[in-house]
Amino acid sequence: MILGKIIGNVVSTAKVKGYESKIILIVQPIDKAGTAIGKSFLAIDAIQAGVGDTVLVVDEGGSARAVLNEPDSLTVKTIVYAIVDMIS
Repeated sequence: MILGKIIGNVVSTAKVKGYESKIILIVQPIDKAGTAIGKSFLAIDAIQAGVGDTVLVVDEGGSARAVLNEPDSLTVKTIVYAIVDMIS
């Protein structure tokens, strides 16, 4: 799991079959204090997160497909699956 902050979204006019209804977000990894660490990356949104939300991300294909309930034919590696309410 990766703790991150949504810093933007990606808009595309054409997507590969299977991705047409998917929203792609830009995630910045953060530490528990909220400080940016590492490089930002793209992830598919499974929970309607938005810019500024602190989120949990899974970065493993099998788990990502399970969250989306997608067939094995759709290649998904990274997915936003939870909005964080509080870190203690």
